[in-house]
Amino acid sequence: MDQMDHFMKMLAAILVLGVGAQWLAWRLRIPAILMLLTTGCVAGSFAEFISPDEMFGALLQPLVSLSVGLILFEGGLNLRLHELRKIWKPLLGLLTVGAAITWFGAALAAHFVLGIPASVSLVLGAVLTVTGPTVIGPLLREIRPSGQVGVIAKWESIAIDPIGATLAVLVFEAIASIRAAEYQSATLNAIQGFAGTAIAGAAVGGLAAKLLVESFRRFWIPDYLQNPMTLLYVVASFAGANMLHSEAGLVAVTVMGVLLANQRHVDVHRIIEFKESLTVLLIATLFIVLSSRVPLQDVADLGWRGPAFVLLLIFVVRPVSVWLSTLGTGLSRRERVFLSWFAPRGIVAAAVSSMFALRMGESGAVMAPATLVVILMTVAIYGLTAAPLARRLGLAASDPQGLLIAGASQMSRAIARALSKEGIRVVLVDTRYQRVAKAREAGLNVCFASILSEYVMNAVDFEGLGRFLAMTSNDQINTLAAARFRELFGAQNVMQLPRGEARQRLETTWQNRLAGRCLFGPKLTYEFIDSALDQGATIKTTRFSQVFTMEAFRAHYGDRVYPLFLVDGARVHVIAADSKFNPRAGQVVISLVVPETTTVTSGPSDSTVLSDSSVVTSDAIVSAPPGSAS
Repeated sequence: MDQMDHFMKMLAAILVLGVGAQWLAWRLRIPAILMLLTTGCVAGSFAEFISPDEMFGALLQPLVSLSVGLILFEGGLNLRLHELRKIWKPLLGLLTVGAAITWFGAALAAHFVLGIPASVSLVLGAVLTVTGPTVIGPLLREIRPSGQVGVIAKWESIAIDPIGATLAVLVFEAIASIRAAEYQSATLNAIQGFAGTAIAGAAVGGLAAKLLVESFRRFWIPDYLQNPMTLLYVVASFAGANMLHSEAGLVAVTVMGVLLANQRHVDVHRIIEFKESLTVLLIATLFIVLSSRVPLQDVADLGWRGPAFVLLLIFVVRPVSVWLSTLGTGLSRRERVFLSWFAPRGIVAAAVSSMFALRMGESGAVMAPATLVVILMTVAIYGLTAAPLARRLGLAASDPQGLLIAGASQMSRAIARALSKEGIRVVLVDTRYQRVAKAREAGLNVCFASILSEYVMNAVDFEGLGRFLAMTSNDQINTLAAARFRELFGAQNVMQLPRGEARQRLETTWQNRLAGRCLFGPKLTYEFIDSALDQGATIKTTRFSQVFTMEAFRAHYGDRVYPLFLVDGARVHVIAADSKFNPRAGQVVISLVVPETTTVTSGPSDSTVLSDSSVVTSDAIVSAPPGSAS
């Protein structure tokens, strides 16, 4: 086999193993990072068909750095500056005092437990100040914490990465200066290094974001080139900032992502969706490439020292850093406890440790296997225990009642208003700006995004949400969305409203294995409800009592009423096609009521005009808050 065929085999193996490992992790419902690291180590140690150093040579380090930059850019797109109003004090403490304590604590643990030289320990400690945004994001979606802790953890996981990478570089250079007996220049260089990195990165990132926004706003870039041009700007800003100052590229791309996400001149949703797919591919290949460079024997050589080192980080270093850095910040004891038990490491730690292992040669050989053990154990331990801890601390609901609804049509808006009046949290997601605008005018919580995009997983605050209703006019999108959110909410809590021709098909074909439970009664399809609302139907809230019973309810409305939801205090029961409906006194029923003079058709509607005829009303014989037109 010639060299070209050999390299082609390795490249194919990296892509196949990376994407395949993520798919297998999805099927087994385990964190993808665990499967990726294990697969990479095995492939590099036994299979011998992946050799990144042989394949990439001197290009390995810059390729890894650039890939991390793209990942941080995508992470910056998920940050909202308005969130800083409430969390800036604890976040600032974690990024300064907390980072310093983590650095020294990890360095001491590495020196005395792993038995490595102080110079290598200081660099390793700096590397381990970073957390794992690609790990923390999915965990937060699963936990759905309340209060500030979720936002703090999200911001810390992204903002600490360029800080930790820069700290590691400066520590490495300071050690070189000290060895050359240049003690005064070491301190001065460190101060200048941090300042130079921050200034150069912020300046380049801000300029790149401004130029890109102006290019889009003035239509200098055609639609089909928007994603490639965005990639061009990101790579150019990363390289340009690094030319001005070492490691400033990570700051530049993070700042660029944050500024793009928070500007209001152009729509960046297409960019976000493109970066999501690119990030998934980069994470898959990076973990395979980096972990394949770490022989399993090197991990085994750590022996008991590896787990002991990680346990010190988890039980001592992280709690001390959080408690000291958040003093006087207004965080409650429960919130500080949770943050003390939530610091998994991920791709950035693996990438930075690999880069310094290459720079330091033999003296830094222990960094990669030690970091690998840290990633594996922190992901496993935090992943298994963070959610139960949050529930025990009262920071996450054990049975959340809120609803995430795909679609912001007149039907969804009317339902959201009725449920919100009863104290049930509802979040709408839609890609049509007109619908989103109407929902915002009505005071509803709405996200302008595709329900199938990864962006929505970061943009939506999942606190208190426990059910998903797919209620768009596209049955295929409903089915795909239902299949996706079954992993997050469970099959019992995922339902979809089919189109007229789809309800029977969902019960008899392969789509039934993917789709959610059929929503509402057998006659209620998207077309039926939409047509009814167009013709004057209303969403009514009815409170049952000892006098107004189910019999009176049926007698009053006859066959014009279609129950949708049953609210019992703080709990809501979504009426699916397979649900039993038997309201009691004190409970509230939210129903679709069709006027007596209206003839509703259930066939497909060709109209795309949005009607505002849907209203939320209450009867004279019931106690329920009135609604208004959207």
